[in-house]
Amino acid sequence: MQTILITGTSSGYGLETARHFLDKGWNVIAAMRRPDATCLPASPNLRILPLDVTSQESIAAVAAAGPIDVLVNNAGIGVVGAFEATPMAHVRKVFDTNTFGVMAMCQAVIPQMRERRSGVIVNVTSSVTLAAMPLAAAYTASKQAIEGFTGSLAHELASFDVRTRLVEPGYAPTTRFAQNTDLRIEDLIPSAYADFARPIFEAFGKPSLTTKETDVAEAVWTAVHDTSDRLQFPAGADAVALFQTRHDSGHDRRAYGRTLYPR
Repeated sequence: MQTILITGTSSGYGLETARHFLDKGWNVIAAMRRPDATCLPASPNLRILPLDVTSQESIAAVAAAGPIDVLVNNAGIGVVGAFEATPMAHVRKVFDTNTFGVMAMCQAVIPQMRERRSGVIVNVTSSVTLAAMPLAAAYTASKQAIEGFTGSLAHELASFDVRTRLVEPGYAPTTRFAQNTDLRIEDLIPSAYADFARPIFEAFGKPSLTTKETDVAEAVWTAVHDTSDRLQFPAGADAVALFQTRHDSGHDRRAYGRTLYPR
């Protein structure tokens, strides 16, 4: 029976992905900051472990719980606001979790996969890598970095039969986007940005900008089992449409981004 380690499983995409793999009979290591707050059902195939992806000691302890056949880097934080009003301390915090945390998790697990010549790494990014989302510059940059990192890693690990994948979810209203931050959105939208921000926030309420958590769980499942050279797996109808539009538009991200976030 194979074992999957999923980070950020206390809610949202991570929680649903853990449920999905449990239902399929996998051994699941569900890692999260606060294990006492888990909503996962009791199961003999489930281990719940504390994990802070910004702590090397915490990462090492979870990586030692293996053997790990699949690593899903899902943990992430972010905040919506004008970049000029976003404290640099928070920008660094976003990168510590979304970028350096993912890299550190990979570095901790790759040796055992390389030695076994088997394994899959799935890095969960976002549809903002397909069309940059306004008022989320730091978050977008942190996820873009992981896209490039994952593509490079795929080349490095292919000769060891370790597959590397990207799952790119669309927008989900239920995601705790600003989790683990004490910043308030009203503090990050200066009055000069009010007219610009208003239609963007209204666009977030449209049904077309909605991805279900089950969409992401199913995309991770597909990515894990796909044995081709495919790297990207958009999740949710909105992300799939963005992915297709990006290729149809000659990769002009700004051009089709304007159709999503009107001025």
